[in-house]
Amino acid sequence: MERHQMQTGNRLSKFQLLRILRKHVKLAEKRSVAYEQNKAAKFFIYLMWAFAVVYIIFIAIMLALIANDSDTLTPYEFFYGVSPFLLVADFLFRFIGQQTPAQLIKPYTLLPIPKYACVEMFIVSSIITPNNLIWLSVTVPYVIMTTLFSYGLLTALGLVVSFQLIVTVNSQWYMLARTLISKNLLWWLLPIAVYALIFSPLYLGDIDKMFEICVGIGPWFAFWNPLAYIGVAAVLFAFVEINKRMQYRCTYLESSNVESRRMKTVTEWRMFDRYGEIGQYLKLEVKSLMRNKNIRKSFIYASVGISILSLVISLTDLYQDDYSRAFWAVYTFVLYGSITLIKIMSAEGNYIDCLVIHKENIMQLLRAKYYLYGSILILPFLLMLPTVFTGKYTFLALFSMMCFTAGPVYCLLMQMAVYNKQTMPLNTKYISKGSIETNYFQIVAELAALFLPVVIISLLKAAFSENTAYIVLLAVGVVFILTHKFWLYNIYKRFMKRRYINMEGFRATR
Repeated sequence: MERHQMQTGNRLSKFQLLRILRKHVKLAEKRSVAYEQNKAAKFFIYLMWAFAVVYIIFIAIMLALIANDSDTLTPYEFFYGVSPFLLVADFLFRFIGQQTPAQLIKPYTLLPIPKYACVEMFIVSSIITPNNLIWLSVTVPYVIMTTLFSYGLLTALGLVVSFQLIVTVNSQWYMLARTLISKNLLWWLLPIAVYALIFSPLYLGDIDKMFEICVGIGPWFAFWNPLAYIGVAAVLFAFVEINKRMQYRCTYLESSNVESRRMKTVTEWRMFDRYGEIGQYLKLEVKSLMRNKNIRKSFIYASVGISILSLVISLTDLYQDDYSRAFWAVYTFVLYGSITLIKIMSAEGNYIDCLVIHKENIMQLLRAKYYLYGSILILPFLLMLPTVFTGKYTFLALFSMMCFTAGPVYCLLMQMAVYNKQTMPLNTKYISKGSIETNYFQIVAELAALFLPVVIISLLKAAFSENTAYIVLLAVGVVFILTHKFWLYNIYKRFMKRRYINMEGFRATR
């Protein structure tokens, strides 16, 4: 029945189309080969969302206490004064969980329905998603503590409703920026330029000017001025129209395999020839890192993140307590592995049938991956050297953390070669299958890789001196590095026992 309706899309109302598409998305998730693993992953995601909501409510209470103590500003004026910071946080947090509609559209592009119908319905679905309601955790407690009993129900509703509309506009702005960034990393300059313009009074030394502009918006919304709401509705409509055309164009270009073609210089990487078969797999890894869009972007994001963190630690007084120093020292080195090695074999799922022709191929591939990503750890070590020159870290701390990451941490992350069975697309982004690529084992491994070293460092510092603690980490790391052939062989043997289960998963998610 639904199939017949979809084939005759001109008979469907937009509401019916929206209902059917949302039902299809839920069925697609349940039919995924990783559904059972994803259920466990979703449990952890919901748990983290619960902690986030509690933290946001705490922020709302703090803002309410500050607003109540203010003698010059009303609660709604103060709230809109700090709203730019909340909207920036909303924009950044959406990179964690919000997809663009173009990632879900491909199966419907061949159906005889209006050109933009599916795109429009998925955009509407992104507007009414419950994820947009998380900021009620700020506005509702805030108005109860500051506005409801002092200014009345209508004013309190005006603040809640107006900010929720602005958050919805922010979700469409995010969708546009995310789509452009997915095409080219240079589009990061667009949101950077926008927020640099908004916060320009801060670095011009006139924070009061920015605050005054935002404060002046508050009464317009709090007292239900129709011009304010008409203006927000017009901006939302403009973003929806732009997104509708942008999402359709991106999906069409990728599904049609329409790309700009240009001559590329082929690098043979002859320096790896001396290492025999492992050298050939090293070539494969390096070329995959350089040529495949998704893998290359992950590497770039990690490098930029480490560079920014190094500058923040070197040039500011942030993160100077013992826990923060230990955590960020671990984080900078583990970041590459938590982004790339945590999905080990997922990229190879695209051509896994070729790799298992000879059993030894997998073993050589694992060794090549370990050698490459172990060598890459030199990069965060160099990027963090400014923290040594400024006295924030010691050379021993960085070197021991690099060895410890290359040892037990990489040993832990590379265990995922046994359990990963979902193919990661190499270049396609908008029309790729398997929108949720995280499973229970990945979450546990990532959390362990990030927090266990911090716990170990804290315990060693409590029992010994700081230098002794890092010497112990260095010794443990060196032992794991020297014995890497033994634990890599163990991973290889366990992978081969599960190879048919994993291959079935890789094929089903291509």
